[in-house]
Amino acid sequence: MMIRPSFRIFSKSLSLTRVSSRAFFTNKLKIGKAFSLGKPFSTSVATESSKLLQVVQGEIHHETSNYEAPNLVKDYLSKSGWKFVEKDGDVNMTLEKKVGDLTVTVDFQLVSPFEAEGDGETQAEMTDFSVTVENPAGQGVTFFCSTLQNDEKFRYIICNVRMYSDLDAKNSVSSYNGPEFEDLDDTLQSSFDEWLASLGVDSELCDFIDACSIDKEQREYMVWLKGLEKFLSSK
Repeated sequence: MMIRPSFRIFSKSLSLTRVSSRAFFTNKLKIGKAFSLGKPFSTSVATESSKLLQVVQGEIHHETSNYEAPNLVKDYLSKSGWKFVEKDGDVNMTLEKKVGDLTVTVDFQLVSPFEAEGDGETQAEMTDFSVTVENPAGQGVTFFCSTLQNDEKFRYIICNVRMYSDLDAKNSVSSYNGPEFEDLDDTLQSSFDEWLASLGVDSELCDFIDACSIDKEQREYMVWLKGLEKFLSSK
């Protein structure tokens, strides 16, 4: 889905420093030639597997010794009232909470970080997320959003606002996603903004989403490395 700037909420921009494990791993394994066609057949698969295992174990040691969960993530969850749901090996993450008789759900995924030019810092450029607000009857509204970085005034943008009347409509891939948010009347945009803020969708939530999406990518990378180690160590 193409995200087009529309109505956005004010906040400071977030910058996260993190070791880029993917860049480290790529640089470590970078070699002059992709294949050596003239390599003698005497080199056994077992030997090459052992060499690969050593490299993977070295990367695991590097990543685990340098990893530390962001304080922002831990602090936000301890005071915000959101319940955080995730599973190892799954790129999806969810925040849930009750506000009166409404259930508010925020869904987002891990993102790969990039290094900002000139400052050597690693951060998420934008993180897509959705906010779903549902009543006890199963009717609801879903906002499709993206966080913003390095914007002095705004913290996130809203792309579309989708409503559904029941579970079938909620899960349908062909349901109307609603109008583009920027095409709505300014008063309606402002009312949606204030309503979302009252439900806990604010700059601190965006800070958490950006921090957690990068942290999740790092944690899943370490799980992936350990899976490789287990595979290469098996007999």
